[in-house]
Order: sequence, then C-alpha cells, then structure tokens
Amino acid sequence: MGAQTTKLFKLIRGSAPLLISVPHGGTFLPSDIAQRMADSALRLPDTDWHLEQLYDFIDGLGASVIVAMHSRYVIDLNRPRDNRNLYPGQDTTALCPLDTFDREAIYRDALQPDADEIEARIEKYWEPYHAALRSELGRLRERHDRVVLWDAHSIRSVVPRFFAGRLPDLNLGSVGATACDEHLAQRLLRIADGHTRYSAVLDGRFKGGHITRRYGRPAEGVHAVQLELAQLTYMQEQYPYTFDDSRAAALRPVLLQMLSEALRWARE
Repeated sequence: MGAQTTKLFKLIRGSAPLLISVPHGGTFLPSDIAQRMADSALRLPDTDWHLEQLYDFIDGLGASVIVAMHSRYVIDLNRPRDNRNLYPGQDTTALCPLDTFDREAIYRDALQPDADEIEARIEKYWEPYHAALRSELGRLRERHDRVVLWDAHSIRSVVPRFFAGRLPDLNLGSVGATACDEHLAQRLLRIADGHTRYSAVLDGRFKGGHITRRYGRPAEGVHAVQLELAQLTYMQEQYPYTFDDSRAAALRPVLLQMLSEALRWARE
C-alpha cells in the first residue's frame, strides 16, 4: 500500500477494487482567501466533518482513499468545472461558493472571487484532485475487472435551503442506477434498511454529485456510489461540531457492512 500527501490531498493506494473519495472533508484555507472571509464562514459550517475519523476502519479493507485537504469554500470538488447545476430547478451552491448553506455571505464586502480567480482555483485545486482520482481509478481497473468508487459525504440533518424537514440518515446515490450496477445499489440499500436504527433512501434528494456522475461508468467497469450521511448519526451538528464517539461506534458497523458488500460484489 502506497501513500502520497500534498497540500491539496492525501492519497493512500490500496490493492482492493475500492476507492473512497472524501472531497469535502478538508479545512485548509489559504491566507489570501481566509482574510477576505466573514467571521461566520471561517467556522466552515458546511464541512463534511470528521469523515476520516468515522471511516477509521477502512485500512482493514485494503481500499484506496483520497481526501481533500482544503475547504469546499476554496472550491467545491464535487461540482463540474463549468458550474452547471446538477439538480435543475433546485437550489445549490456554486463551484466557488459565495454563500453558506444558510445563505450567509462567505466573503466580506465585495471581496468574492472574480472569473479570473475562479479559473485559477480550478487549475490549482480542482484539476489536481480529479487528475489523482482518474489516475487511481485507472490503476485499479488495470488490476480488477470491476472497481467501486465510494464518494463519502455528510451534511446537517436539517437544511431548509435544500430539502424540507429532516434528511434520512443514510442517503445512497446511484444517479438512478446509471452510475453503478442496479443490483449493487439495491444490495447496499437492503443493508441500510436492515439497520432499523437508521432511516435510508436510494436516489432521494442526493442522487450523486459530479464525482459520482463523472466517474461512474458501469460499462467501463467503474461503479460509483455516493453516501450522504446525516451528521447527527455521528457528531454534534452545531459549532464546535464535536465528534460523538458513541454515535460513531453504532454507525461504523453499518458502513463496514456496506463497504464489505461492495467489495464482495466487485470481486464476484
């Protein structure tokens, strides 16, 4: 197993036909961006907090892992570079977000990035992550007939801007069974449904972002699944966003079972 750490991402190369992507777990803010941000935004409320800690069991699976180091406020790695809305008719944040999920301004005064700065951020932050993701998927496909890409996310359970009421606990996305084999998606859903402590849905509000849609190519042997967790399943959702060991301990076996099933399916 090999490892690579840069200022942009951490990549652990495994041998199993499984790659776990964590594009929104980073908290690094370059100083030239941070000094222009509002105080409330500097708390990084929309981070997918503590996912590395939650998924601390994955070393035993032999999976590859890529984790972004910088905050999604620098650039959102799960948006297409052309900033196209992946959920037409629904509200969403931008490639380089200007406001938080609560519609609070990220930048003070008129200090938001212009078109030239956004293009520079694409080249500096977005492109290297996706190049590494493509490269690792290619390496795994050379070794395996089928590879599963697991895009790991989390979000507050109540965000009125994006959905009404409370989000289900486990939100699986397969982009309507176009990003992965339908049988795999259904097997994962059955596992989630089997744990009655948690509510689960497949292709609900979160069907899969750019990573799931771009790299999920079942005909080419790459099957992508997004899992969006409601954060109350493993942490305190309000500042200071504390990790909850007891909640995490209950959730980890569910995640392990789903990832183990994905590996079993890939090896069939």
